[in-house]
Amino acid sequence: MQRTVSAQLIFSTQAKTSIVLAIAVANRGYTSVEEQISIETAGRQLAYRELEDLHNGRLFALELAESSEVNVQYRAVVEGQATPELTSETELIRYVRPSRYCESDRLLPTSYAEFPGLRGLALVEAVRHWVAQELSYVSGSSSPTDGAVEALLARRGVCRDFAHLAVSLLRAKDVPARLAAVYAPGLTPMDFHAVAEAWVEGEWYVLDPTGLAPRASMLRIATGRDASDTAFLSTVGGSLTLKEVRVSATVTGDLPVEDPTARITLR
Repeated sequence: MQRTVSAQLIFSTQAKTSIVLAIAVANRGYTSVEEQISIETAGRQLAYRELEDLHNGRLFALELAESSEVNVQYRAVVEGQATPELTSETELIRYVRPSRYCESDRLLPTSYAEFPGLRGLALVEAVRHWVAQELSYVSGSSSPTDGAVEALLARRGVCRDFAHLAVSLLRAKDVPARLAAVYAPGLTPMDFHAVAEAWVEGEWYVLDPTGLAPRASMLRIATGRDASDTAFLSTVGGSLTLKEVRVSATVTGDLPVEDPTARITLR
């Protein structure tokens, strides 16, 4: 499968702002990856550092001494499928604990009440279906600081809210679960996308309660406990104003047919 993805970000910064971008395809052993990255201000290319993130993710880090308007353009053509990653016991412990946006401890009574007696893949499918039924996808309906509890109380959200709630309900029943930021061919409206992954029977299976794109064509960008680990743009000192985001993700040929109950790993 050949997948072509791109992202353009335009933002303005204050002086002495440090920026971290998570927009590159994770380095996961594809047959080939051809990519270009441009970060410029006033027609001048800016220097950046590429850093290794968790789960083969890649970060672009840079510092701006002066106030600037920055234009970031990234494009990648990816051939083949990713190599499955090795998962350590430490990672499984990390991903069963509560985290900033996945308050599994607060949602433990809800998870046990809604999914009594369920385990394994049956539990994963039940959680996916329940979240899809309980939440309405409403663009712009949540704030960047909302977590799973706020999403459940509001009964609406965007992709990260659906993923946070699914992750929280699974962790509450001792299933390691994490959030993945992805490029998602077929997504409408097109944007960066967030999905959940659950560790069952020795595999990380991806579930997407939004049902907005076929999972088989998704490309991993970043992976972590929740959206605090996977933000596409963040500051580490200083501040910025995001002006424009454009994302594209396509496959050569037809999109895969999505069966939400199928066992799919991010490849």
